[in-house]
Amino acid sequence: MKDGNKKKKTEIDWSRFDAMTDEEHRAAALSDPDARPWSEEELRNAKFTGGLPRIRILMHLSQEQFAAKFRIPLGTLRDWEQGRKEPDAAARAYLKVIARNPKAVAEALEPTG
Repeated sequence: MKDGNKKKKTEIDWSRFDAMTDEEHRAAALSDPDARPWSEEELRNAKFTGGLPRIRILMHLSQEQFAAKFRIPLGTLRDWEQGRKEPDAAARAYLKVIARNPKAVAEALEPTG
């Protein structure tokens, strides 16, 4: 391949993004008409290939937040959402329970004292 055909690697400085709060992230996304988050109605009416991203997005949780809240390894969650792996039967049942009653699942996972 000739030097003129090589793709340039773009370096992104994430420090500004990392310094923002979740509310600031949302406000920035809403201000961009090409990348705005979907409304609740758009999410409800959308056709997804898998249910997991929809569950997580409707809960307004990032992958990291969802994984921590429901004690799912982050790498596993990402593999499921990106289609690299499919949840087994037990995981699908767990995800269905989370979708139907996330508050009860979160409360059940809280440490007892």
